[in-house]
Amino acid sequence: MNAKPVLDLFGGELRAINLGLESFAADLVREGAAAVQVDWRPPAGGDRKAIAALDAIAAGTTVDVKKANAEAVRRILAAEPTVIGIGIAKDVVPGMAKDLVLHAGPPVTWEKMCGPLRGAVIGGLIFEGLAKTPEEAEALAASGRIRFDPCHHHDAVGPMAGVMTASMPVWIVENKAFGNKAYCTLNEGLGKVLRYGAYSAEVIDRLAWMRDELAPILVAALERFGPIDMKSILAQILQMGDEGHNRNRAGTSLIIRELAPHIVMLDFPKEKLSKALAFLNANDHFFLNMSMPSAKCSVDAAAGIEGSSIITTMARNGTEFGIKLSGLPGRWFTGPAGVVDGLYLPGFGPEDAARDIGDSVITETSGIGGFAMAAAPAIVKFVGGSPKDAIDVTMRMYEITDAESQSYRIPVLDFRGTPTGINVIKVVETGILPAINTGIAHKNPGVGMVGAGLVKPPENAFRDALVAFAEKYAI
Repeated sequence: MNAKPVLDLFGGELRAINLGLESFAADLVREGAAAVQVDWRPPAGGDRKAIAALDAIAAGTTVDVKKANAEAVRRILAAEPTVIGIGIAKDVVPGMAKDLVLHAGPPVTWEKMCGPLRGAVIGGLIFEGLAKTPEEAEALAASGRIRFDPCHHHDAVGPMAGVMTASMPVWIVENKAFGNKAYCTLNEGLGKVLRYGAYSAEVIDRLAWMRDELAPILVAALERFGPIDMKSILAQILQMGDEGHNRNRAGTSLIIRELAPHIVMLDFPKEKLSKALAFLNANDHFFLNMSMPSAKCSVDAAAGIEGSSIITTMARNGTEFGIKLSGLPGRWFTGPAGVVDGLYLPGFGPEDAARDIGDSVITETSGIGGFAMAAAPAIVKFVGGSPKDAIDVTMRMYEITDAESQSYRIPVLDFRGTPTGINVIKVVETGILPAINTGIAHKNPGVGMVGAGLVKPPENAFRDALVAFAEKYAI
């Protein structure tokens, strides 16, 4: 045996590659040795059940998972979300009724609702005339005479608390490629608004004005303008610095640009038309309630594909975060709603914050929002971080998705398509969680918005979904 190679090893410069705790590499560097830290973690974070599920899926499935996922992604990419009108919820939303309150996220009872969701329910009941005071509304909500259901169970989505009641005007968005529809209320703006749990007189008065004056003006303008191609507008806003979730300045501006020439020609009092245009102009987030149902009807087309591990729903109710898989369409997989890490309005801090809430994460599910943060570097002024962080977030999302959008492209990444089609297998295998940027509501009912930031969803929701997927499809 030639001992020279061994002697050369000990006689030369030592270079260590560390796959363990970073402190091991740091100790070597401190002693003058060269060390490289490899960012490695065990699959599924070392969770035995999840690892067994990954192994079982890799060993074989009763359905061709890759083929099923390719079909799911094809449907998402082929979607043609189009605004076709505005209607009153009870007239157009499937199953909507006077005694029904829809909310964001997976199912939750009144007893387990967080502060902002309770506040929004109180406001919704007062708006409907079912209660005159917050105390009456609370008693009614707890009485069992009011039904609660997720927006997602009625082809709808709602930002933050997500409350939708029978008399509210809603956007109607149709996926022209597959014929399915989605619905969302009109956006009220920021601050003291119903979706953040506020229910003061100004909130109720604004909702009434939106129903009685703003919605009829928008309906008449849409009749003149015709359907709005949301896919085209979403593609444009990514070129203009929006990401379709928490930055909507370009999107709102484009909608105003399209509708304003028709609004000014309407046979309404000039004062009402002026007030409507001023409201749109002052509300940068008006576009959010259009991008959300556009994302919803796009991803819903991929639901119910046998053998697909693509995530078709992510949503939060302030108590729990939940997901659904294409191949397991009837089941929610949930975990605790996260704590948002972000920036706060003056006078507020982390101690005031409610947990993560809202259906707006449907934007990320469809491949925009947090997944497109690289297209919107200015978003960091709203949610925190740096422009480089925004790019890094998007780059990580390519590792847990199966495709890149052919329509939604990111200029700073040489017009690479946004990461689209979240695969729960990849999420669990890599330990990379979907990126979500979001608003922050006050933890108490009636206060409203206190900030915005980034949040991590609970890992167990994805692991539980993977285990259930393996139980159904692994051989």
